[in-house]
Amino acid sequence: MGPILRLLAVLVFWTGYAMPAQAAVTITFWSHELGNSFPHAFFTMRGVLDAGGAPIDANFGFTAKSLTPALLFKPVAGKLDIAKPFYVKGSDAQFSVVMTDAQYAAVLALVDAWSEGRPDSVYRLSDHNCVHFVKEAARLVGLTDLDQPKLMKKPRSYLKAVLSANAARVIPVGLDGKDYLASLSPLTPVAPRVPTLAAPTVALPHPKPGSVATR
Repeated sequence: MGPILRLLAVLVFWTGYAMPAQAAVTITFWSHELGNSFPHAFFTMRGVLDAGGAPIDANFGFTAKSLTPALLFKPVAGKLDIAKPFYVKGSDAQFSVVMTDAQYAAVLALVDAWSEGRPDSVYRLSDHNCVHFVKEAARLVGLTDLDQPKLMKKPRSYLKAVLSANAARVIPVGLDGKDYLASLSPLTPVAPRVPTLAAPTVALPHPKPGSVATR
């Protein structure tokens, strides 16, 4: 599929599928392998919860706190990596998944668990890097066939393999960041849902025997 057709597919998705519901957060999985930058995988989350509220527009990745030769030989301190807009535009959006509110909460818990200072914030190039981070996010949103041992240091190849294995569960994107971001509609808040309280059930007393009036 050429770039124009891919862009049209994304537009059809956002206008014909996501927009009528208006209240859903979409997670999109990205790879970055341009120029001299270190290969990287990350995800964005964008939309409004089904429960309503303020729009969500965030991104998260995981990386070593300091990019030194030490990370090639031993575990080092890790941290969340929040990509700046120009970095996102220079990356590639591979595929998306529309999340439930519960899945969104689970991904936020993952982000918290891998935050600096947490037990999962240790960066190990072999088995706890940025690809492993997005792998866990993919698992939380229901994707399968995520174990790709030969691709865990290759963000783009890994995400393409996950896309292929989950074709029926994801929305393919395959666009560079600039085109993908340009295809998105503006986010607007949705009023939080107010729980509807059921009317209390009032138990009526049963009449005592012989108390029913007769004519």
